[in-house]
Amino acid sequence: MKEAIFITGIDTDAGKTYATAYYALKLAAQGLSVITQKFIQTGCVDSSEDIEAHRRLTGTGLLPEDREHLTAPIILSYPASAQLAARIDGCRIDTRLISEATAKLLCKYDRVLIEGAGGLMVPITDDYFAIDYVTENHLPVILTTNSRLGSINHTLLSLEAIRNRNLNLRAVIYNAYFDKDAEISVDTREFVGRYLAKHFPDTEYIVMPKYEDWGV
Repeated sequence: MKEAIFITGIDTDAGKTYATAYYALKLAAQGLSVITQKFIQTGCVDSSEDIEAHRRLTGTGLLPEDREHLTAPIILSYPASAQLAARIDGCRIDTRLISEATAKLLCKYDRVLIEGAGGLMVPITDDYFAIDYVTENHLPVILTTNSRLGSINHTLLSLEAIRNRNLNLRAVIYNAYFDKDAEISVDTREFVGRYLAKHFPDTEYIVMPKYEDWGV
């Protein structure tokens, strides 16, 4: 069954780009055809830096779909939340462009991994948020977390939002790149694991190693 999956983070710099690439490699190793897509790219012109990072991390190089802008259908120049970037660029964000591009990608690929912009509550307009798009399109979610100070709070708030919307939490990816303090990182990793086992027992918990340990 073909499927699109939305990969979000507990905040802007949680490591979504690396998590998206890592999960793409994981699915490809299972024999699935996979492509990544950027939900809304800000801070760029003409091309998506996150898509370029996906291709570098997975070793594919740019794909024809990238040049066709199917993998980044909305690119805004100012590095800010989508609603502010759109206002500065003097445009209106039409999320139908994203859905249409995803549908075209699913014609060719088994899985489309959509990297979000910021967290689930990042505003697209004053009244419409990333989580609204995920809910309307019935997308399963992968949440990226880490061990930075405050991450447990941000993780639990994100999980509460996911629960309140009755979203399918496919996986939580713990990004070990941020493991600077051994005691904090071990405690955070284990706490999140215990919380998921109790409240989201069907959710896969993945510890993503640092990139140099991926073996790519």
